[in-house]
Amino acid sequence: MSLFITSLNSGSNGNCYYIGNEHEAVLVDVGISCRETEKRMKRLGLDIRKVKAIFISHEHSDHISGVPILAKKHKIPVYITPKTLQYLHVSPGDHEVLHFIAYQPVIIGELTITAFPKFHDAIEPHSFVITCRDVTVGVFTDIGSACEHLISHFSKCHAAFLEANYDDEMLDNGGYPYHLKRRIRGGNGHLSNKQALELFLTHKPPFMSHLLLSHLSKNNNSPELVYELFSAHANGTEIIVASRHEETPVYQIGYTEITIGRAKQLVFELGPL
Repeated sequence: MSLFITSLNSGSNGNCYYIGNEHEAVLVDVGISCRETEKRMKRLGLDIRKVKAIFISHEHSDHISGVPILAKKHKIPVYITPKTLQYLHVSPGDHEVLHFIAYQPVIIGELTITAFPKFHDAIEPHSFVITCRDVTVGVFTDIGSACEHLISHFSKCHAAFLEANYDDEMLDNGGYPYHLKRRIRGGNGHLSNKQALELFLTHKPPFMSHLLLSHLSKNNNSPELVYELFSAHANGTEIIVASRHEETPVYQIGYTEITIGRAKQLVFELGPL
């Protein structure tokens, strides 16, 4: 069975990632408005009724601002850690709130979602891997450094959303104050192009078909720069730069050609499983 993935938005202005099969889907973070989430899914031919859960990576506003309205309107359960929940500002009667625990899989239909801790300047930050039968997709953004957990999970992914937040030279020469530059590259901030590329080159599995470069900085990176950097080393992996302004196409990750929304016309060949 295939997984279908898209970035509905990616960047400091809002993050929202869709992963699903034919029958059910999850959103990782909703940092854009309910209206924009609905509008972008509709343009892609994706049915909001298939979204069975929202998983929250951490409490920063670009990851949670759209959650309360979307979850209430469509009655979507929200999976979140207890400490992160303090920042969500939801009324218990209006939302089904469930807690996840690192390394303990959550089963939603045929999807298995597993969280693991990451380095980021948030209270309980987590990354996620979503598996459906033999296909695994990772959501790895807002990462200060590539820890052993990230390396282990990345090496098992058929596709991944991977942060490539900043170019070192652009950050050095840009107008950010020193304390902010230090925060970004300080080990609990964000992953640079160089760090992301090192992870990709060293730990990419031969069957990784798609890499969606995510959470690019508006001021310290360039979509063209990071695309050229990774494409030169892609070795059969389709490189996509997730936009901070619009949704990406839907990509089919798997070995069966099935139409869901408008995904079929966007299918790429998948490497050996």
